[in-house]
Amino acid sequence: MLLWAGLGNPESSMSRHRHNVGFMAVDAIASRYGFAPWRTRFKGLVSEGRVGTHRVLLLRPMTYMNLSGVSVQEAAAFYKITPDQITAFHDELDLAPGKVRVKRGGGAAGHNGLRSMDKMLGTPDYWRVRIGIGHPGAKERVHGWVLGNFTDTDRQTWLEPLLDKIADAAPLLADGRSDQFMTQVALPEGSKG
Repeated sequence: MLLWAGLGNPESSMSRHRHNVGFMAVDAIASRYGFAPWRTRFKGLVSEGRVGTHRVLLLRPMTYMNLSGVSVQEAAAFYKITPDQITAFHDELDLAPGKVRVKRGGGAAGHNGLRSMDKMLGTPDYWRVRIGIGHPGAKERVHGWVLGNFTDTDRQTWLEPLLDKIADAAPLLADGRSDQFMTQVALPEGSKG
């Protein structure tokens, strides 16, 4: 089983925040592949299903971003899932809006959700799907930026199409073909690779 954790904050008033793009990504995957209804488990919401030939447990930690690792660690321990079978979907300030990069391991780069996962898993050696939200330009504006809503224009012009492309390409990610996944997600609308 693979564990795909979308990182975000649980309050409904935060659902459109840039910081919640990880939740949005796993929601798109659950919808696309007909996953089971979300249920409460592991201090989060979980949904099980298949992506391609792989059994996947989607997780949305309800612990707030700073404690995401608590939920991820509980789910991983229960199912005996190793770090190389875990993928975190999260917002990335250092990528332009709509850009997606996949990597395994690395630092938290100031992301509290990743920092919590590193601490609770005892290693940074899991996969990350970094979803670009752009940088507001000044360090003192970062907090308000990540905890601000996507604009309607952002949602329509690039966010919703991007979430569709992430869901479309998810079988490549499940197969461990992260380079092909990134290529597919980067293709212009209507293109197939």
